[in-house]
Amino acid sequence: MQHATSGCCLTVNSSKSKLSTRQLLKKLPRAPQYWVAFSGGVDSHVLLQLLADARRQLPGSLAAVHVNHQIQQQSDDWEIHCRSVCEELRIPFHLLRVQGKARAGESPEAAARTARYRALADWLPANAVLTTGQHQDDQAETLLLQLFRGAGPRGLAAMPENSALGRGRLLRPFLEISRQAILSYAREHRLRWIEDPSNTDTRYQRNLLRQRIMPELQQHWPGLGKVLARAAGHQADQIELAQTLAALDYRACCRSESGCLSVTALLCLSPARQRNLLRYWLEQAGLPLPSRVLLERIRAEMLSGRQDASPLVHWPGAEVRRYRDGLYSMTPLPPHDPARRYRWDFREPLSLDQAGGILSATAVTGGGLRVDDRAGAMDIRFRQGGEALQPAGRHHHHRLKKLFQEWGVPDWERDRVPLVYSHGALIAVAGFCVCEGFQATAEQAGLDLQWSRMPEI
Repeated sequence: MQHATSGCCLTVNSSKSKLSTRQLLKKLPRAPQYWVAFSGGVDSHVLLQLLADARRQLPGSLAAVHVNHQIQQQSDDWEIHCRSVCEELRIPFHLLRVQGKARAGESPEAAARTARYRALADWLPANAVLTTGQHQDDQAETLLLQLFRGAGPRGLAAMPENSALGRGRLLRPFLEISRQAILSYAREHRLRWIEDPSNTDTRYQRNLLRQRIMPELQQHWPGLGKVLARAAGHQADQIELAQTLAALDYRACCRSESGCLSVTALLCLSPARQRNLLRYWLEQAGLPLPSRVLLERIRAEMLSGRQDASPLVHWPGAEVRRYRDGLYSMTPLPPHDPARRYRWDFREPLSLDQAGGILSATAVTGGGLRVDDRAGAMDIRFRQGGEALQPAGRHHHHRLKKLFQEWGVPDWERDRVPLVYSHGALIAVAGFCVCEGFQATAEQAGLDLQWSRMPEI
């Protein structure tokens, strides 16, 4: 097998731009390690070859990683081939094995891609750069597939050239290079690469697009791949602008460190900016994004509903609720049994899994719950309805329901707030108050009770 010589380049069809080892090096951010996601196909092989020729100029070490999906008969043969190529190039080889089989209703291509990226993200060393061989034609196909699915600007931006992946970065340096240019380079340098037979199976959407639709379109619109890739770049610019605007709107509408949004402030924005901010808000919270239909439900039910309503919009992995003027996003609340009781000696934090939080105590002097014989025999219960108490410093008893309203506790949190009992008497509401007669005074030892789910009030 012949290898490329330093400085050789790939020429993009119908364009004066070229990718040389010098230009490839310019695309690489500084990093301690550079990894090539090496499938054995022609694209990743050409990328590996070019970087191997430039290895002495890299700021960090160079290695290859191969993902064996274990879903095709040839998978082990491809693994052997990739290892052999790396041995010839004297490049360290790392293997990841994943189970890439599709679940019911999931496309095999999507399942393999999801498994591959999850494995790579989990494995990638800190601050390392992983490079892939996806090119201009892949970018054009991705844009069209997203368009056929009715995607918005984020989907139509297709694949970013540089993005975060696990603890490192993912770089696609060939997005301006055509498939034909890569093939020409591989043939000229007599590279040996794998041809996956499934790539010709037009039951898969991308293959149908690649084998039948794109060739027909390109007969009428020469250079279509380059044009579509450029269109994806325009969408990426729009996303950046939208993200910048969303960040400004977020600062104007966010009313607490917990990320609660003000409904009043949201209503001052146009519908498009509301949608843009809501997506940004959910993304910042690490929650899956809703469909356009669900997003419109959030706007209709949360922003236009009655002030005293408690609407809920939920989808897998996330839910949005409103209380008064606040909009809250969260993972789905865990099932909770209000009748369950816990015993607590306050020395160690108590995890209340069903309530979704942690109850803890900090020793203080002259405040909090007085430490005495009662404190050593505490029962943790939850609201059943009808509870009344006299908070320390007040002259009368109050219904707990009214106190929760006064404290601004959202409806869905009220049954989860731990109530502290001793010998059958309610002595504290964790995170909110100690009952009259049970508070520490002057130089007495006390406990400051904290409840991790306590909302900001």
